Amino acid sequence: MHSPAALPNATPTASTPGGWWAVCLCANWCGTCRDYRAIFDALAQAHPEVRFEWVDIEDESELAGDLDVETFPTLLIADGASARFLGPLLPQAPVLARLLSSLQSGQGGPAAGGEAQEVFERVRAARGG
Repeated sequence: MHSPAALPNATPTASTPGGWWAVCLCANWCGTCRDYRAIFDALAQAHPEVRFEWVDIEDESELAGDLDVETFPTLLIADGASARFLGPLLPQAPVLARLLSSLQSGQGGPAAGGEAQEVFERVRAARGG
């Protein structure tokens, strides 16, 4: 289990209400997820203002709830209050970095709502956000 508290350069900004979250919904059996983990952890180091969380949807199935994750990795991005994106993402650092940048600059459109919001609220509650 990877916790942002374990990150040496995690800042209070990343965990304050309203701070951005990047949640990777993966499974340990998935080779792509295992490969993506190092990329995701490196992005966490590069973006200390964002709280990065890794959720194994089999070990922590209660966090995913009824969400049907069809493609790995699936990312949930939230602005601290509202889920802004939920969907599969190419497992490449520049793809997630661009998505975060566009959402943080207000170019991402309306909140994702519905199921995405429910998953975010469960993750936030479980991870002390």
